[in-house]
Amino acid sequence: MYISNRKEPAILLLGDLVIFFVSLWIALFLRYFELPSGATLGEHISPFAILFLVWIFVFFIFGLYEKHTLILKNKLPNIILNAQITNSIIAMLFFYLIPYFGIAPKTNLFIYLIISFLLISLWRNYGIFLIGGTKKQNGIIIGSGENVDELEKEIDNNERYGIKLIGLIDPDKINNEEIEAKILDFIQKTDISIVIIDMQNKKLESMLFEFYNLIFSSKVHFVDLHKIYEEIFDRIPISLIKHSWFLENLSSYPKIMYNILKRIMDIVISSVLGVISLIFYPFVILVIKFDDGGPIFIKQNRIGKNNKEIRIIKFRTMARNNMGKQCLNTRKNNAITRVGKILRKLRIDELPQLWNVLTGDLSLIGPRPEMPALVKIYEREIPYYNARHLIKPGLSGWAQLYQEAPPKFQVQSNQTKVKLSYDLYYIKNCSIFLDFKVALKTIKILISRSGI
Repeated sequence: MYISNRKEPAILLLGDLVIFFVSLWIALFLRYFELPSGATLGEHISPFAILFLVWIFVFFIFGLYEKHTLILKNKLPNIILNAQITNSIIAMLFFYLIPYFGIAPKTNLFIYLIISFLLISLWRNYGIFLIGGTKKQNGIIIGSGENVDELEKEIDNNERYGIKLIGLIDPDKINNEEIEAKILDFIQKTDISIVIIDMQNKKLESMLFEFYNLIFSSKVHFVDLHKIYEEIFDRIPISLIKHSWFLENLSSYPKIMYNILKRIMDIVISSVLGVISLIFYPFVILVIKFDDGGPIFIKQNRIGKNNKEIRIIKFRTMARNNMGKQCLNTRKNNAITRVGKILRKLRIDELPQLWNVLTGDLSLIGPRPEMPALVKIYEREIPYYNARHLIKPGLSGWAQLYQEAPPKFQVQSNQTKVKLSYDLYYIKNCSIFLDFKVALKTIKILISRSGI
């Protein structure tokens, strides 16, 4: 692609490793006020190399190797801070609790953590731009809709992309008689290198032959708007896709090996976690009973794969007189108990759903299952909404990790459209690697007690 730098994650990874090793060298120099000898370096490299690999893994979980969109850029200082704090805790536990690696003096570790923290922060906030250095190419977007505006804002305000937008042409605002002349005239009179175009816009179908001729008469590169949007935002632009997109991307042959491996992982992991979670059951049962004396569990209907209705089980968190009501228009009637707030905060109320995973109604990873009443509403209001039911729903999913303001139990069509765009991305690109990535980030969220 001409928009993003596919080498950036590799550059970031290499830079992080260099910073780790340079920080160690500087720490040893400051500690002994002399150039570190080969013996001193060798003594420290062995344990620190293991630590470096663990730290890289932590950086991956915190999302520091993902595309640096505007959303991630705004959060970057805080993400780096949290990741480095986590790495510092891991380092201290590593050296203090494992006697074999006690060879590194604790003063050395303290100096190293300060230096690496400063250098990593500088590198991640400023250093990447020193090697980014690709010359920006002039570009234009031809398309309509809110997703086009979102894409324009992202490219215009993010210096990490190799394109400078000098125009946006909305075909819906141009008369059919004038559209061809205006677009071709603009491209030919400006120094355009990249044309990001909505290939599925009906108004542009008649111009495809003219665009084809431009390939031979100029250095203009045409890029599919849908692919660029998906590449940058990791979701599918709902306002831009048509039925043909689903036929092309979601009606392919079944991923037999993936489905088999995923089911095996679901059974093994849910069995192990289910047995471990039994430790919490007596305590949860006691606190729920002491709180209001009501039922321990609650069963709720949800829509699963192929629009089949399933029943999930959870620890009860709502007041007894509100069980099963799940009001769609207000939170007022969905009163959560005192204990329920704690259970939800710690995600303990979700533990019984491991049984749903074991029985095959849910998967560990997939779109979160929705209430039947909401599904009926969204199927009327949101195009292609039922496509999310092509695969089995899950305990955690792509949308839960990346959507900034996810919809809750009320009717929230706008937020649900965004959620659907993430769900469609997952359905299109589902793989063991993607599931592994979702699982790792879910663990991070659970540990940090931030919301899913």
